[in-house]
Amino acid sequence: MTGEDSFTVDPWQVAEFGLDPDSMARAESVFALSNGHVGLRANLDEGEPHGLPGTYLNGVFELRPLPYGEGGYGYPESSQSVINVTNGKIIRLLVDDEPFDLRYGELRSHRRSLDFRDGLLRREAEWTSPAGRTVKVKSTRLVSLTQRAVAAVEYEVEAVDGPVRIVLQSELVANEQLPGGAGGDPRAAAVLEAPLIAEAHHALNSKAVLVHRTRFSGIRVAAGMDHIIEGPEGFESTVESHEDQGRVSVTTVLRPGERLKVVKFIAYGWSATRSLPAVRDQVEAALTAARYTGWDGLVAEQSSYLKDFWDSSDIEIDGDVELQQAVRFAIFHVLQAGARSEERAIPAKGLTGPGYDGHSFWDTETFVLPVLTYCLPGAVNQALRWRHTTLPLARERAGQLGLAGAVFPWRTIRGEECSGYWPAGTAAFHIGADIASAVVRYVRATGDVAFEKEYGLELLVETARMWRSLGHHDAEGQFRIEGVTGPDEYSAVADNNVFTNLMAQSNLRNAAEAATRHQPEAAALGVDTEEMAAWRDAAGAMFIPYDEKLGVHPQADGFTDHQFWDFEGTPPEKYPLLLHFPYFDLYRKQVVKQADLVLAMQLRGDAFTDEQKARNFAYYERLTVRDSSLSACTQAVIAAEVGQLDLAYDYTAEAAMMDLHDLGGNTRDGLHMASLAGACIALVAGFGGLRDHNGTLAFRPRLPSGLRRLTFSMQIRKCLLEVRITHAGTTYTLRRGEALPLTHEGEDLVVRAGTPVTRPIVKPPAQERCGQPPGREPARRQPHAGVAGGGKVGSAPDHLAAE
Repeated sequence: MTGEDSFTVDPWQVAEFGLDPDSMARAESVFALSNGHVGLRANLDEGEPHGLPGTYLNGVFELRPLPYGEGGYGYPESSQSVINVTNGKIIRLLVDDEPFDLRYGELRSHRRSLDFRDGLLRREAEWTSPAGRTVKVKSTRLVSLTQRAVAAVEYEVEAVDGPVRIVLQSELVANEQLPGGAGGDPRAAAVLEAPLIAEAHHALNSKAVLVHRTRFSGIRVAAGMDHIIEGPEGFESTVESHEDQGRVSVTTVLRPGERLKVVKFIAYGWSATRSLPAVRDQVEAALTAARYTGWDGLVAEQSSYLKDFWDSSDIEIDGDVELQQAVRFAIFHVLQAGARSEERAIPAKGLTGPGYDGHSFWDTETFVLPVLTYCLPGAVNQALRWRHTTLPLARERAGQLGLAGAVFPWRTIRGEECSGYWPAGTAAFHIGADIASAVVRYVRATGDVAFEKEYGLELLVETARMWRSLGHHDAEGQFRIEGVTGPDEYSAVADNNVFTNLMAQSNLRNAAEAATRHQPEAAALGVDTEEMAAWRDAAGAMFIPYDEKLGVHPQADGFTDHQFWDFEGTPPEKYPLLLHFPYFDLYRKQVVKQADLVLAMQLRGDAFTDEQKARNFAYYERLTVRDSSLSACTQAVIAAEVGQLDLAYDYTAEAAMMDLHDLGGNTRDGLHMASLAGACIALVAGFGGLRDHNGTLAFRPRLPSGLRRLTFSMQIRKCLLEVRITHAGTTYTLRRGEALPLTHEGEDLVVRAGTPVTRPIVKPPAQERCGQPPGREPARRQPHAGVAGGGKVGSAPDHLAAE
């Protein structure tokens, strides 16, 4: 967006002036509100015009068939798609019988802003109807972070230039009409028309409740609304309900300067097992609690929650206001995605849009959970407990594939595999090790032994069993894992993918260690000393391919022998490659969709020397086209580690700006949670140099020339550590807790309460900047000093296509 429709640069909010009909869907994602339980896209209060209507409930989906031209054993028979449930956002406004529709009349002004400090979406508009009557409209919307089933809207209309008859229609609408699909783009969600079957409805006073059930997945959904109305003496209100609609109508006449205000409380409940009365009564109770709290109370709770969160989890940047805004935008949306997910998945788009059908991928464990581990560990506990609830399905899938243990799905909502393309889906076994890694990180960071015993151990054991049965010892005793797909989906069904093998190695070792720590619990799972020894043997003999001639690690066996992709002959309009070339051609060439071997160097940096990291990074930079939003953040981390700080800065900005600049061209379908989380990782693990390979936090800080200071805080067990990095040195301060051991540039330190520790930064040796495939270079980052609330963010170079 450009001109008056741009987002302003402000370190604590994102704001939009004007209204661009062509960019509405994108803005609806950017301004979306969620708490991980309920998600509301930022559709206008009046319902129309809209880009893509959306109200999402975590875990509410519909089944749809997966057709195959030629089926095969083990192919999933159906997929799951998130659905747009009953819309409670709508408050229609009629001004002297004319709908308040911004496509007609004169829109004198329009502004929306989302403040990260209070979590409120504010909107102000001044509009003159075709008949010449002018009104001002203000609305404020929230999705509660403290009352998980509740959202609320304060809507106010004011007469400006004469008496005007006002009608407000506050509605619940089920099965609302959606716009068409996305032209065959596999990244977009399937559009499911009218997925809800009415079961019950009732209305009384200012309250209405609708109950529906999904047609095929059998999930019962209840939605309710209640109101507090303030206006001139003599206003009237009525209430009605039908199968797919509930409505509260308010009528009055406003004189110039008079206002009509409606506070609307919205609540949702859903279940695949509970009865209709139980789900309905849950919604009634949530509405009662919300009304008791009141609008001001909900706002106060929200502000208090976020104040505490930012006090312990902020990432502060000095030198680039636009990047500061983008990073706080990222943190805020990652928080919204996980805050109240509560034993449900965290989807790749959060609850901001229907992209990827609302599925959760390995993105969650590899990108989102590492961020939440150190700022909102309770959300990680819940996300991993959700994985644990899906273990029966994962064991069933493993049995179907002839394997022991558990095979977790590549993409899912409820726990079943939803990918119909097995080379990218079923063969991506690394998801098991990604989950195991998240378990180990969480337990190390929190010391939550009870979680490890009750949930983590079983996840580690079942994934270790899967690796032991999937791989095998060859004639030379090396343990090989063959026929798998790593993170790079342009190289499928390969042998000994380095990322997969290294992550499996950690999985096997950690499972053996956890089983040793918790022997009674392990014995109850059937683990004995012989099985633990087999895990350790496999880990110790893990085969890691290495190309002695080139001095680099091939991404998988034989990868460096493949023909190079014709980058020079690939025009910009042919990216992303997966939309323009057959997979078989991608699979047999040296071309990388997203960081794979480079991600292995981040997550298993202990398995590489510094020289190997530098050589590997340079080799894979010229092959990686970043047709995935998951790549830039990882490339930023390793670029910083090998000393290419300006390149790391460019990649960090790319990850952070993915949605604010719509770099992938698909923000309309929802935000990229992994890229947003990845921007935080790029700063903390890249410029902060954080690594947690062996249970002790290790830092190797460094800053690019474009930044003057970087400050972040981390929750470690009962401690809160602040890390402040400048070009002169790094200061570690314990803001909570007694003492915390860590390492700085290999030096062991203990940071104690009241005694900050400062150490100099060791500048890495100068490195020649690596080259990328032609046309796939990251945009060079120029620090944006900006003025808070002032300058505009222009359109970014169109150099990136997301997944």
